[in-house]
This record gives sequence, C-alpha cells and structure tokens, in this order.
Amino acid sequence: MAEEPSVGRAVVARGGTALAVLTGINLLNYLDRWIVAALAESMKHSELRLSDAQLGSLMTGFLVVYMATAPLFGSLGDTRSRPRLLGWGVAIWSVATALAGLARSFAALFVARAAVGIGEAAYGTISPALLADYFPRERRGRVFAVFFAAIPVGSALGYVVGGLVDRYFGWRQAFLVAGVPGLVLAALAWRLYDPPRGAQDPDAPVPVGPAAPAASAASAAYAALLRNRPYVLTVLGYAAYTFAIGALAFWTPSFLERTRGISKAQATVQFGAVVVATGFLGTYAGGWLGDWLLRRSQQAYLWLSGVATLVAAPLTLVALTALSPALYWSAIVAAELCLFASTGPINSTIVNVVDPGMRATAVALSIFTIHVLGDVPSPSLVGIVSDARTLGQAMLIIPAAVLAGGVIWTYAAWHGSRYDPTSTS
Repeated sequence: MAEEPSVGRAVVARGGTALAVLTGINLLNYLDRWIVAALAESMKHSELRLSDAQLGSLMTGFLVVYMATAPLFGSLGDTRSRPRLLGWGVAIWSVATALAGLARSFAALFVARAAVGIGEAAYGTISPALLADYFPRERRGRVFAVFFAAIPVGSALGYVVGGLVDRYFGWRQAFLVAGVPGLVLAALAWRLYDPPRGAQDPDAPVPVGPAAPAASAASAAYAALLRNRPYVLTVLGYAAYTFAIGALAFWTPSFLERTRGISKAQATVQFGAVVVATGFLGTYAGGWLGDWLLRRSQQAYLWLSGVATLVAAPLTLVALTALSPALYWSAIVAAELCLFASTGPINSTIVNVVDPGMRATAVALSIFTIHVLGDVPSPSLVGIVSDARTLGQAMLIIPAAVLAGGVIWTYAAWHGSRYDPTSTS
C-alpha cells in the first residue's frame, strides 16, 4: 500500500538533517577504521613489537566481530527504533577506539579493536536502510554518493590525522583523538526521526511495523534474499571488490614506505590526500552518473560499477608495479577514481532490489558476506605473504580481486538487461 504523497514529502524534508548526521558518522567511522593503517609502522616498532601478521589481524579481528554481529542488528533494524540503535552503536565504537590507546599488550589492543566492530555493525546495517526511507528511488544514487563520499574522506583523515598525531604526540594519543568526537554524534543520531519502512516506495506493501518478528520470519527473510539473483550477484561482486579495497587501504602506506622509499609521514599524508580527492570526486560523479543513466536502464547502477571496476584492474596493477613516481602516482589516482565511482550505485542497488521491509536485513547479510569473503581475510593474507616473501609481492593479489569484482558486476548487469524492458543498451 502506498504512502500518502504528503507523508513522503514530510519525510524528505527531514532527510537533509538525517543525511548530514549520518554522513558525519560515516566519516568518523572510516577515520576510526583506517587510522590503524597510519599507525601500523609505529606500533610495529613500539614496545608491543608487532609482526605484520599481528598488524593485519587487528583489522581482521574488528571485521570478524563486525560481520558476526551485523545479522543481529539487521533484524533489529527492520523492527526496532533505528535512531536509538544507531546512537548506542556509535557510542560503543567510540569508547572502544579510545581504549585502544591505553592498551599495554597485543591482546588488549586486539580486544579493543575487535570491540569496535560491535558498534559499527549497528551503524553499518541500519544507515543505508534509514536513508532509503527518507528519499525516493530516483534520488538515492546522489544521496548515497554524498553519504558514501564520507568513506574516502574519513579514510584519508584516518591516514592524515593518525600520521600527524603519531608524529607529534605518539600513536596512543591518535586513538584518543579518533574516539572522543563519536560521543557527540551518538547523541545527534539518537534524536533523528525514524520514518515508516517503505515511506518513499509508492509500489511497496504496507510498511513493516515495530513489532518484533518471530525467528521463522527472520529465517524466511534471509532465505528470500538468497533466492534473489540480482541481490546475490551484486553482493558477490561487492565481496571481491571489498577484498581488494581492504588490503589496498590497510597496506598502501606501508607499501609506499618500504617498497618505494617514501618517508612515513609523506606516505600517510600524501596517500591520504589522494584518497580524499579521488574519493570525493569519484563517489559523487558515480552517484550522479548512475542516477542519470537510470533513466535509460534499470541496470545502470550495475553497468557503471562493473565497467568502472574492470578499468580499475589494470590501473591497480600498474600502480603496484611501476617504479617511476610519476607513473605509479598517476595510476593510483586513476584507479582510485574508478574504484570509488561504484560506491553509491552499488549500495543503491542493494536497497533497491529488495523489499523495503527487509532492507536492514539485506544490508546486514551483505555486510556479513563482503567481509567474510573480502576484507576479513585480505589484510591478514597480505601480511602473511609479506612475512614469507616481500610486501611488494604480496600486494599483487589485489589487482586480481579488482578484476573479479568487475567481471561479476558486469555479468549481473548483462543478465539483468535481458529482462529489463526499459534498457536501450
């Protein structure tokens, strides 16, 4: 049953505030997540004496907890107050981040970083579903472009803030700087309006109410998602993409320092600047272009993501093998632009191809899958290969994963176009 138009307009009017708050949280989310990469070399040579495998496991431990708790928050996000779940989630991860700066052993540091995953699971599963209920389908590419543009900006700030605070004050203080601001954003998230499920989908069934579902209903929702071919293909391509992005983001500053001879401060700050510029431009351009192409084909988001990622694969290989600074920096910039172009479109696809009443569940299952197959194993795998051989050789795993993601998304777009009556391709 469709929502009244006046209700939809009222929801959109509150959407700007929600988008600003959620984008700010997403920025802090990724600052916190990737600050570890900026601090890796300092932690390696600190009194903790961490190996590359241990450094990689800090990201893996966080992601294991993140993906393991995502299904729980997915079910809660489809049935309970989403702003309150967000508020608690942001507060939990902020406290855990600050506690990492007080760790006196690898075990304590590992537990603190792993605990961050509990809070981020609440936020990561619920935010896209909440935004989809604030804005209509034809605007979601641009809305998600703004929201997900915080990923490269926040990631870059993780490198820059982490690198600078580490240089002048030490790596422990960097964790404190990253953790404290989240408590303010947690309070803002708590006060957000929670729109009806499916408020912006006129052809949707009656929105799901706040009553808790039976266990069988939750099982049925996951079963329905596994039978949804467009959803499954989208998530599998996202897993390969995430495998590459996770390893690339975690190890690139160390790669630039060890293999290319760039100083630690220059590696973190310069790479961070590249991520900010390419991430903002690539993500926003991808979201805008995806919405424009959507008028020609319902598969526009997948076509754009697949083609851009296929182009990124050889560029990533050049970035990791070229010896000339002009060549590898140019390749890094071009590859990052292509990779970030798919961020808004692919997340729009995930919420668009499922029922509005199970969007948080769909995002939760996506999070679980892309991490268990993607950036849970990739940082540790690169670290293990690096310990056995060299970091430069270990990084060559990444272009192959980028290629796999592009192939899967392109196939999904082609397969969907065969049944898309609006396609002119």
